[in-house]
Amino acid sequence: MKKSKIGYTIGMAAAAAIFFAAPVSAKERTIPQGFYVGEVSLGGMTEEEAYQAIEAEVRRLSDRRVSLDIGGNVSSVTAQNLGAAWSNVEIVEQAIDNTQTGNLVQQYMTRKDIEKEPVHIPLETQVDEAKVDDFIKKQTEGLIEEPKNATIVRVDGAFQITPGVSGKVVDPAATKMALDSALMEHSGDEVMVTAVISEKDPDIVEEDLASIKDVLGTFSTDFSSSGSSRSGNLSNGAAKINGHVLMPGETLSGYECMHPFTVANGYYTAAAYENGRVVDSIGGGVCQIATTLYNAALRAELEITQRQNHSMIVGYVKPSMDAAIAGTVKDIKITNNYSTPIYVEGYTANRKLVFTIYGKETRPANRSVEYVSETLSSFSAGAPTEQVDPSLAPGTRRQVQSAHRGVKSRLWKVVTVDGVETERTLLHTDTYNASKAIVLVGPPAAAPAPAQPVPAETQAPVEQPTQAPQVPQESVNVPKEGIHGGPGVSGPAETPAPAETPAPAPAETPAPAPAPTEAPAPAPAPAEEPAPAEPGV
Repeated sequence: MKKSKIGYTIGMAAAAAIFFAAPVSAKERTIPQGFYVGEVSLGGMTEEEAYQAIEAEVRRLSDRRVSLDIGGNVSSVTAQNLGAAWSNVEIVEQAIDNTQTGNLVQQYMTRKDIEKEPVHIPLETQVDEAKVDDFIKKQTEGLIEEPKNATIVRVDGAFQITPGVSGKVVDPAATKMALDSALMEHSGDEVMVTAVISEKDPDIVEEDLASIKDVLGTFSTDFSSSGSSRSGNLSNGAAKINGHVLMPGETLSGYECMHPFTVANGYYTAAAYENGRVVDSIGGGVCQIATTLYNAALRAELEITQRQNHSMIVGYVKPSMDAAIAGTVKDIKITNNYSTPIYVEGYTANRKLVFTIYGKETRPANRSVEYVSETLSSFSAGAPTEQVDPSLAPGTRRQVQSAHRGVKSRLWKVVTVDGVETERTLLHTDTYNASKAIVLVGPPAAAPAPAQPVPAETQAPVEQPTQAPQVPQESVNVPKEGIHGGPGVSGPAETPAPAETPAPAPAETPAPAPAPTEAPAPAPAPAEEPAPAEPGV
């Protein structure tokens, strides 16, 4: 037993002597012979040298040409352009660290084991699926026939359906896997890969669209008092929404359909709301489109994903029945909550804006839906705001913006079955700001210059009239401007100056007719027009 211990001690000492014959510092320590990463032998290298060698091999692999066969059409690109990169860095690092860990004897034994049975760690690279997808799309344009969805249009009151067509598509994920495998298995300077192509049916087929035949909800608003620019905006915006098909679960955004609100996109300058003021804006009036679409969607009982009221009351619908468009802050979004597709129709005709939702009716015939607007309160903004306009004559007044009353209101959904109310749901409560009328006034009249004194001996006698004459002032009637249907609230009309008193008439001259006891009635106000849209539209 004692002899055995001595033999073991001598063996350990010999092993240590052999180990310490090699460099022992971590910086100088080398990797055992027989250690490979990919095709690169790292034996005898320091860690720093090993990583430099691996990086050089990764660059070589990335510079290889990859030929991709896409349906018989071969296109070439470097692996680097496909995003090829070293993907198993941590595994290689751990394998190298394992050759340097443990006590002196363990490290010695590890080196001997590797020299006896070499270790091969694969050098794995992977390409970027997004870059592969982009490359495939560029190379397949016009080469592979993509599937075409069935389409539907409404012409002269009837639906016309164009059937869908099946096609072929490249599977980017499967093609990426084939590329990764080929790049790892073949270390040559060029790699050939065949793209994975599969047959694909269209997402929308004729049978889906054939169910669109019933009117689910319709609504119209009047714009007969609008000018040509605002009318043009309504026609242009409605056309951009017309014909949209929403599959189950899909959402339509009024803003996304109609923007950008530019002249190049067919819009004109018309009145809009902005910070409690009526201003000119390209696309002014398209909030009436949002409102009309909103009410049609309510009657179709679609899901209203987004809706906001105007900042001030409008004239083409009752309070709480409107919907505003203002960039992405205020938008109308409707979602198809049916199990079948729906078709959105929008157009202008005979000075009316009409939206109709078509689909497959599944609601009972004896069930009806009504939407009730309830005004909770109404309040005034107060006296008009006066602004001095130097271009007007002194004493002149001209109203340039009507007043809007503030309103708080709410909207109810009322469901009846066989004429009996079964459901009453509060949809939303809204507050509309009040705004003052704006009146431009001329500057105050200039004070007359003081008279110069005249010597008494040079003054001529002056005849004293029986009554000093009065100079008539300019009289301007205030126009009643209800901007695009907002309440037309005008300022007070000016009071004309009294007429000059005539000189006494001879006795034979008949006396003038007596003045009327009542002032003439003011001219009737023009009919109210619809209110303009929100800011920027």
